[in-house]
Amino acid sequence: MRSQFQSIRPFIGSQNFEISRSFYKDLGFEEIILEPKLSLFIREETGFYLQDYYAKDWVDNTMIFMEVSNTDVFWNELLTLGLTDKYENVRLTPVRTMNWGKECFVHDPSGILWHFGEFF
Repeated sequence: MRSQFQSIRPFIGSQNFEISRSFYKDLGFEEIILEPKLSLFIREETGFYLQDYYAKDWVDNTMIFMEVSNTDVFWNELLTLGLTDKYENVRLTPVRTMNWGKECFVHDPSGILWHFGEFF
């Protein structure tokens, strides 16, 4: 019998831990503080670990794809959050349609690139 995978949770860094914590809570994630410099962020059973650690080369090259049920609906929800007004360096890139599906992009306050998308 082979064991089955249950989840995958990447570790990501943050240039300013407090700002990143606030950003991800605004994005709709629940924070579970594990240690003073490490939190688990969960939304609908999907999660990742945020660390109070910053290495520019690492963070600048981190990309995460998160599948959503409807990219257009997710995009409209993003726009209502005012993230680019509230957080310096946050950038949003509108939905684009590719041959495999749709995606939009969010750069978090540290520069991590999130792809939010759906597959056809």
